[in-house]
Amino acid sequence: MKRYLLILQIFLCCVFYAKAQKLVVNAPSHVSVGENFRLTYTVNTQNVSDFRIGSVPEALEVITGPYTSSQSSFQMINGHTSSTSSVTYTFILCASKNGSYTISPAHVVANGKKLSSRAVKVNVSGTSNGSNGSPRMHDDSDNQPRLREAGTPIHGGDLFIKVSANKRRVHEQEPVLLTYKVYTLVDLTELEGKMPDLTGFHTQEIPLPQQKSYHIERVNGRAYRCVTWSQYVMYPQMTGKLEIPSITFTGTIVQQNRNVDPFEAFLNGGSGYIEVKKQIKAPGMIIQVDPLPKRPANFSGGVGKFNISAQISKKEIKANEPVTIRVVVSGIGNLKLIKQPIVNFPKDFDKYDAKITDKTKLTSNGVEGNMIYDFLAVPRNQGTYEIPAVEFVYYDVSTNTYKTIKTQSFKLEVAKGDGNGSSPADYSDLKNQDIHPIKEGDIQTQDVKDIFYGSSTYWILLSILFVLFVGVLVIFRKRAIDNSNLTDLRKKKANRIATKRLRYANQLMLANEHDKFYDEVLRTLWGYVGAKLNIPVEQLSKDNISEKLMSKNIDDGTISMFIHAIDECEYNRYAPGDIKGNMNQTFEAAMSAIIKIENTLRGVKKHGGKRFFVMFILLVICISAGAVTKKNADDEYKKGNYQQAIKDYEELLKKGPCVKLYYNLGNSYYRTDNITRAVLNYERALLLAPGDADIRFNLQMARSKTIDKITPKSEMFFVTWYKSLVNLASVDQWASVAIISIIVALIAILCYLFAPKLLLRKVGFYGAVVFVLLFVFSNIFAYEQKQMLTNRTGAIVIAPSAGLKKTPVASSESNVIVHEGSRVDIIDDTMSDWKLVELEDGREGWILNSQIERI
Repeated sequence: MKRYLLILQIFLCCVFYAKAQKLVVNAPSHVSVGENFRLTYTVNTQNVSDFRIGSVPEALEVITGPYTSSQSSFQMINGHTSSTSSVTYTFILCASKNGSYTISPAHVVANGKKLSSRAVKVNVSGTSNGSNGSPRMHDDSDNQPRLREAGTPIHGGDLFIKVSANKRRVHEQEPVLLTYKVYTLVDLTELEGKMPDLTGFHTQEIPLPQQKSYHIERVNGRAYRCVTWSQYVMYPQMTGKLEIPSITFTGTIVQQNRNVDPFEAFLNGGSGYIEVKKQIKAPGMIIQVDPLPKRPANFSGGVGKFNISAQISKKEIKANEPVTIRVVVSGIGNLKLIKQPIVNFPKDFDKYDAKITDKTKLTSNGVEGNMIYDFLAVPRNQGTYEIPAVEFVYYDVSTNTYKTIKTQSFKLEVAKGDGNGSSPADYSDLKNQDIHPIKEGDIQTQDVKDIFYGSSTYWILLSILFVLFVGVLVIFRKRAIDNSNLTDLRKKKANRIATKRLRYANQLMLANEHDKFYDEVLRTLWGYVGAKLNIPVEQLSKDNISEKLMSKNIDDGTISMFIHAIDECEYNRYAPGDIKGNMNQTFEAAMSAIIKIENTLRGVKKHGGKRFFVMFILLVICISAGAVTKKNADDEYKKGNYQQAIKDYEELLKKGPCVKLYYNLGNSYYRTDNITRAVLNYERALLLAPGDADIRFNLQMARSKTIDKITPKSEMFFVTWYKSLVNLASVDQWASVAIISIIVALIAILCYLFAPKLLLRKVGFYGAVVFVLLFVFSNIFAYEQKQMLTNRTGAIVIAPSAGLKKTPVASSESNVIVHEGSRVDIIDDTMSDWKLVELEDGREGWILNSQIERI
């Protein structure tokens, strides 16, 4: 058994680690009889060993292989290096007869981890039109080049590189996208080249996937395998004709040596193939760079399309307290090369160096995003000050004109200080806090359309509770009537009284109180049977007792045992002999007789409740056993593989919304510094679990890192309290509280109606009032939560920057600029492309639907 468990663990580890590297298999899906075809396995690393091909059917004969080839490239631009590498194992197979055949998965060890490929299915049909009876090489249509014979010359039309620029004539600082594309008709396995330093350009390379993916393009009527090899965004720093020099790449091409015996090639590891080096020259080009028109005195150096916004941390402060002005420049262009904006603080303000935060990313359009400047100042005297608008002048490439954009100005009220702030202080963030950890354990998806509150199940359950209450009320009323019948009450108390007396008799027996013991047992027996069978004291006799017990279906043995116990008590009160032994026998006989009579009269099946309880526990266990876990994604997060954790959590979320998954996904995005997606997923988690303290804390941490600092509009204190109360629990949690409250309230009502003591009746009355009120408020809060969950109006801005416009037209003036990560509420959802939204501070405006994502 341990051996099987070990094998299972090894298998799971293989599946888990295969996410880092992949063993990709490639083969034609259809070949003809007598046709050769290639079977290749590629892994995206060169640290590989112990490659083993899967089981190959006899009808697919292995002619030669494996031939091992590696592909890698190394590039250095402006001191930055990048490289890609892979290893390919190639086999040549020949199809010998018709049919459908499956090649089982291959295995390889990459970076110490065992990887497996997928199985390959090859359909063989028809006959190959081979030359002179020899099989031909499969010319597949799945983007694979023809494997050429050794010595075949490689012409310029077989392998070449095209260089293109999106613009040949630009202005200074206007971005140019440079693209290198490879076209090949041969089996290219490796390409090496170095991008030289480009004089007069500030150059940045766009990151492309390491694993190159070929596609088909036609050039002069010929179908080439084509791949975009590299791309660069260049910002010209000089004017005139700037040259992009030609680059010579070295390509490695695989050819087949047909003069080598195939059997010998198979034994020596693929000597039937040779590698040929080919020099490939990528042509250069000239970019015409025009100078910018006469520059204004306050030109920022920005070329592109920009907007600017500003925020102030406080509008009312005391002297010697810090105030921060945040200026954000957003858009597309040479954001990294612009000059720092200037904030003109009043003269008696102490000013500090700005803190600059780069929130940009490189795209094919250039550098896109936000540059954030936080200016800190400390007013030294009280008064009313005006901080003028911040101007930003840039060159707009779309209109070829200079444009001046401004922020709003700010009015700052400075009150008298407390006199202890004369020395400058460090106003940076004093708390180095971190987000709370991920939530582990099983998950439970929650469909927002399948809410317990207000569902038919909810109302049926309430109806059942009220029906049960009525039933219990009837039963308790009957019991109250029964309790008023002294005869029946006496019967029910008989067993309890008998048990109490037998306990006292046992104490007398242990104390060797001979006479008192037998008197107590005798009174117990007479009292029990008199009360149980409702026989008056004056009519108690052994004959009457026997007759009554027989009418109650008591068996003869039990009746005899009971009568014998009475006789023993009467006899042993005066009989000499083993006093202790006689008392034991009498006590056991009396106790056994009473127990048997009681069990017969009750007729209760003892184990029915236990069986139900056991079945309930088993049902709970079965339901729990079906829960889906997310341990693999959690493990990836703990190891720091946040991108893989993001992929896993998003895959799990396809099954349905889940609080833990949204929360953990938010943590993963936070760790990768994608604050916008972190905020979005924390908000989604909070929507499902508004009372979760971890979610609220992490959401506040993420919001503190967003660009916009929007102060919510003020509201009455009792409104804030009411919202906080509503958000203590989710809709279904409030529904559960309502169900529990009504159950307790109904029990309290029963206690008030039927409790024998006045104190219990008072507790029942006031308890019923409290829990009825709790039931009512729980339903109100559940309704509020349901409305928020079903009518989702919240959204997060996902564009780097967006203007809230006065009208839903692109050319309309913007009221305010918002940035990625900010929350808005949709108040007009009637248009498909535009939404009227409201910020937390009450400002409104129209925004493109593509610039926001609903929570």
